[in-house]
Amino acid sequence: MAEKKSKPAITIRDLQSVTDLKQVEQVEREVWGLSDADTTPLTLVIATKQAGSIWVGAFDGAKLVGFAFGFLGMEHGQLIVHSHMLAVREPYRNLRLGYMLKLAQRERALALRIHDGRIDEVRIHEMTWTFDPLQSRNAHLNFAKLGVVSESYKVDFYGPETSSVLHRNGTDRLWVTWPLASRRVHERLQGKDNRAEILDALSTLTPLVHFNGDGKPVRSDLAAALSRQRIAIEIPSDIGCVEKKDPALAREWRLQTRWAFTEALQAEFFVAEFCRTVRGQQGPGAYLLEKTKVEDYVPELRRKPGNPR
Repeated sequence: MAEKKSKPAITIRDLQSVTDLKQVEQVEREVWGLSDADTTPLTLVIATKQAGSIWVGAFDGAKLVGFAFGFLGMEHGQLIVHSHMLAVREPYRNLRLGYMLKLAQRERALALRIHDGRIDEVRIHEMTWTFDPLQSRNAHLNFAKLGVVSESYKVDFYGPETSSVLHRNGTDRLWVTWPLASRRVHERLQGKDNRAEILDALSTLTPLVHFNGDGKPVRSDLAAALSRQRIAIEIPSDIGCVEKKDPALAREWRLQTRWAFTEALQAEFFVAEFCRTVRGQQGPGAYLLEKTKVEDYVPELRRKPGNPR
């Protein structure tokens, strides 16, 4: 009998030495297929690390197999951490490393103490990042596992395309907010599953964009959708597979979902949830959007006077 391969012993820790930081470029190239023009220069990696940015990695021995990079930013008049990159090498993608790297980022962000000279300290309560809304695995991680919300859709955020093979179908992004110490996030990290509730809500809706019998995206009536308190938007279970087999169909999914997200967010909906495989094991995934203020949904996102959303 063949021996079972044991899982590698992965260590999550900060990138510390220049040797650690030099490995970032290799991971970027392997995961995203980037050209020289789009990889992060080593000098910038070193400088941002020295200036206090969060560089946390997953290591198999001394080998960097995944990393997350976040830096301080400003949103709605308050300091946040923006997580710019998260990458995991292909052989290590079934070990929940993306989830563990996000938890490590969260731990470090919550531990930050920033003194501004007027008050004792400023603490970080939110983290933001972007992801491709057509990527169902990332949507599941972000909404179902981590508990993010989104109020903003960015059209071609990095331009029409980059050197990455993953960016040939536009670079549209959802800008998500992770309320680090909120009840919602605590419950998601404890594994509390609201899938049944989401499926029940989705069962009552006709998605604004949904599949027809040929796997193509079809629009529903916009006025009818916007008159309700909830909107659903369906996406393929594996857009990467669609992009390889039928680039024109993948582009159609991009344009139709771009329209749906843009119209819904302009009408003061926000993206609250995502649920995979809503119709059987091979079915589509669906976003659930709510028509209410996000701070009513996540009270911890209420702003202080003078710092409106």
